[in-house]
Amino acid sequence: MNSFFADINCVVFDFDGTLAPNLDLANLRREVVKVTQAYAVPPTIYQDQMIVEVITASRGWLKQHNPDAADTYAQVAHQRILDIELDAAANTELFTATRPLLAELRAHNRKTAIVTRNCRAAVLQVFADAASCCDSVKARDDVVHIKPDPRHVEMALVEAGSAAAGAMMVGDGKLDMQVGRALNMRCVGVLTGSNDTQALTNAGADVVLDNIAQLLS
Repeated sequence: MNSFFADINCVVFDFDGTLAPNLDLANLRREVVKVTQAYAVPPTIYQDQMIVEVITASRGWLKQHNPDAADTYAQVAHQRILDIELDAAANTELFTATRPLLAELRAHNRKTAIVTRNCRAAVLQVFADAASCCDSVKARDDVVHIKPDPRHVEMALVEAGSAAAGAMMVGDGKLDMQVGRALNMRCVGVLTGSNDTQALTNAGADVVLDNIAQLLS
């Protein structure tokens, strides 16, 4: 284990784009917007929101303007996300470095966790034994507050038995760097997702690597 891990006792990983290939998030958002448009929600309500937040904001608007449709809309929109995630997971495999990396970290007494905005079913379809390979797995449907809310990562750290002060956040997304920075974690960006070095650095990455395999080298 190299000196980069000398003061680290837990490594928290994003999933899509970090341990496995990334979802087409732009397409996923378009599909959710299509559902939202069918319920006549004004685009200004959700135009700057991320995928799950589109649904939350739109459901809130519907609660005020068309309350009978609000819960149905949310159910339909969340189901659309779930369908797309599971369909993508059926054709996705872990990066080849994922299992060796997790095993190496465990062999050197480092805790590991996965924190993802993806649903648990999709994660487990790609990584069926995730819970036995990691000390904590917290997907979207395991928590009330999803990242970039720090509470998502904090829940994983508590379950893993680690404090943020001795933890590292590894991910391909700007949100991963932002939440890691909010908790004063060491932040490592990887270029196997949808962001480049500059975007990850601007979001708070201490270092940016080509992929997770480079963590140990």
